[in-house]
Amino acid sequence: MIIALKHDARREEITGFTAFLEKQGVRVHLSEGASQTVLGLVGDTSGIDEEGLMAHHLVEKVIRVQEPYKRANRMFHPEDTRIDINAAGGKTQHIGAGYLGVIAGPCSVETREQIITVAKAVKEAGAGFLRGGAFKPRTSPYSFQGLGCGGLDLLLEAKKETGLPVVTELMAIHQLEVFDGVDLIQVGARNMQNFTLLRELGRCKKPVLLKRGLASTITELLMAAEYIMAGGNDRIILCERGIRTFDSYTRNTLDLSAVPALKRHTHLPVIVDPSHATGIAWMVPAMAKAAVAAGADGVIIEVHNNPETALCDGEQSITPDAFAALMGTLKKYAEFEGKYLP
Repeated sequence: MIIALKHDARREEITGFTAFLEKQGVRVHLSEGASQTVLGLVGDTSGIDEEGLMAHHLVEKVIRVQEPYKRANRMFHPEDTRIDINAAGGKTQHIGAGYLGVIAGPCSVETREQIITVAKAVKEAGAGFLRGGAFKPRTSPYSFQGLGCGGLDLLLEAKKETGLPVVTELMAIHQLEVFDGVDLIQVGARNMQNFTLLRELGRCKKPVLLKRGLASTITELLMAAEYIMAGGNDRIILCERGIRTFDSYTRNTLDLSAVPALKRHTHLPVIVDPSHATGIAWMVPAMAKAAVAAGADGVIIEVHNNPETALCDGEQSITPDAFAALMGTLKKYAEFEGKYLP
């Protein structure tokens, strides 16, 4: 249930009204926008008298939410959410609410030289975040699984060298203890419905990049976000990374229609991963531009200094030079879409 309050509602009145609602057995989520304050009621609202609420002097209107996701629902939070992530040197990077975030880096951290070289290159080209996998979920148990904690140390060294906030994937709850220096925790497609992990991230105050599952619906993605938000962590970025279809030309099928659909139903930022979606390096620039044109709040792109020798996903990685050229184009697209790209 959503309760929109009148514009002249005072803080002390809202506090008292919230306490009154909580006594009826529901949790109340307060969302203060520029033009209106909204109360989201989470729990069993069947016993709450809707007509009685409408008669209250603070209430503008009451809306019952039909969708199973509540906190992630745009009705709970009409204005777009902006995720702020502190970088080294006091600079803050933003994704959402008019800011276009660009995350770039190799699929996996391989060597010190590789990650430092790529980090410096993507920063110079204009990326706001550095990505790199330390722990890698692979289909085959014989494929390169990442350097683990050693790779994480190298990623944090690249962060120190460049000042870029780092994004890397968390595969298991026990790894959280070594993720202190990570700025944005990625939940991969295979873990999108790992509800135990999602609940734990709900208790974590770090922002989360949540990728859509291989065959997950838009509602299932939003419900996965709801698991995290129900635990108290609302710093979530959704990522469309392609879904599995009958076509085998590309690695996955990039569902660009998910971008406007998600933007309509949720206030959370939505970004696109054209690298995993296509699996083909020459397609990445076109799909990145299409993502921004579709209204995405950012892109996450795999960049490798020598894709031919990459230990993981070299075929979908673009070179630093190609990334720099793409950034020049994305800035124009961002300007056309009315979004700010530093």
